[in-house]
Amino acid sequence: MIRNIFTALLLLAFSINVSAQGYKYKFKVDGVSDTVIYLAKYYGKKQYYEDTAKVDSKGNFVFEGKEMLPGGIYLMVMPDKASYFEFLVSGDEKEFEISNKLGNFLETSEVKGSPENEAFYEYQRFISDKGMTAEKVNNKKKAEEEAENTKEVEKLQAELNAINEEVKSFKKEFMAKYPNKLITKIILASDDPVIPEDLKPIGEESMDQAKLRFYKSEYLKNMDFADDRLLRSPIFHRKLDYYMTKLVVQIPDSIIKEADQLVARTEGNKETFKYVVHYITNSYEKSKIMGMDAIFVHMAEQYYMTGQAHWMDSTKTAKVAERAIAMKPLLMGNIAPNIILPDTSGETGEWINLHKLPAKFTILYFWDSGCGHCKKATPKLREWYNTLDKSRGIEVFAVGTELENGAWKKFIQEKQLNWLNVSDTPEINKNAANYISRTTLASLNFRNTYDIYSTPVVYVLDHNKEIIAKKLGVEQIGDFLDRYEKEAAKMAAEQNQ
Repeated sequence: MIRNIFTALLLLAFSINVSAQGYKYKFKVDGVSDTVIYLAKYYGKKQYYEDTAKVDSKGNFVFEGKEMLPGGIYLMVMPDKASYFEFLVSGDEKEFEISNKLGNFLETSEVKGSPENEAFYEYQRFISDKGMTAEKVNNKKKAEEEAENTKEVEKLQAELNAINEEVKSFKKEFMAKYPNKLITKIILASDDPVIPEDLKPIGEESMDQAKLRFYKSEYLKNMDFADDRLLRSPIFHRKLDYYMTKLVVQIPDSIIKEADQLVARTEGNKETFKYVVHYITNSYEKSKIMGMDAIFVHMAEQYYMTGQAHWMDSTKTAKVAERAIAMKPLLMGNIAPNIILPDTSGETGEWINLHKLPAKFTILYFWDSGCGHCKKATPKLREWYNTLDKSRGIEVFAVGTELENGAWKKFIQEKQLNWLNVSDTPEINKNAANYISRTTLASLNFRNTYDIYSTPVVYVLDHNKEIIAKKLGVEQIGDFLDRYEKEAAKMAAEQNQ
């Protein structure tokens, strides 16, 4: 008997928990019947289908589940998959009803049991109405501008200003009326900063610099990074992406600093932490801008390799770690890993040491004579190299990546590649232990050391063999070195003043 009582209590507790966490949202759309309708949600920069429901003959349908839907803005997509209306899920409201009419969703929407959606539609209706009014006035203004009716243009501009002020006042009153509503958070997050008229530059900055400083400092001020409901809105990704790509100086140190500050603002919210970390890591791993791989390495070391990437299994985390470890020695500003390999005479010939090459600049060029891209790029590099003024001290250290190098030697002879050509050989690959005294393990494993998975690959090194550029096209090398030397000369002149 006692056992049965405990069992009953356990089942009761379970049913209470399910009820506490479940949801049931009823809808009715006049003009839709006997079909299937789609529930979708925003997440980041995209929309995703969440569920489907059957619509009865009167336009009624229900979405329900045993666990609450995550909060955010959701979309009810009609059978044509083109028309839809939005509604809010706060994460607190377990049941509500929304009804409206196909083709006029906003104006006809009626809500029961959801103060969140009542506020949401109140806001949407006002903004929509003022937007249409402003559009009409603006169209009239454009027509008057074309007709050069100055007085009428000024009058219409005054009307637009009045509408703008009305919207500002409404927003202010609305947020005061609904301070704890999700829609208020969304409004605050979406608003862009307004630069004050009395803004003054600090120190030696220009007014444009002062405006940019203020705008940047305020741009994400009202974005609550600890509330993952904002992820499920069109706002979060748009503003995060604009901030990181347009307002942050696009150099690795600045981006890394801003990235860590934004991650810290997630304040332990697993969803926003995941989104921000993944967005930054993924964006800069794929970046084609030179030097941005430093950001990927930082993010991998700071968040993935420390076990904080809770959404990754051990296999995926290991792959990220492997990439970061491979890339780190090759970041710009590092001394390029040394390569000591024989010339075209093979293992019995001269072994050339990259680090002992006396050059002001070294073009480290990895290539394969059988590679289609290399067949086009290598002659272009040779043509540029042959036009160089030798007093500039620029040398090419070209490394053949083929395991069998007969074709490599033939290509060098035919194309008259009169720079330093080195490679390993089949003999060295088979009996590496016999040659380790003449080189290093990293040299013999140069394909892994330099993360060579395709060719050609270009690194530009200074006189200390520090990496100053990487993965350029051969046609970009000359322009890069011209700019680099001009900038170096300018800095030297400024230091001597």
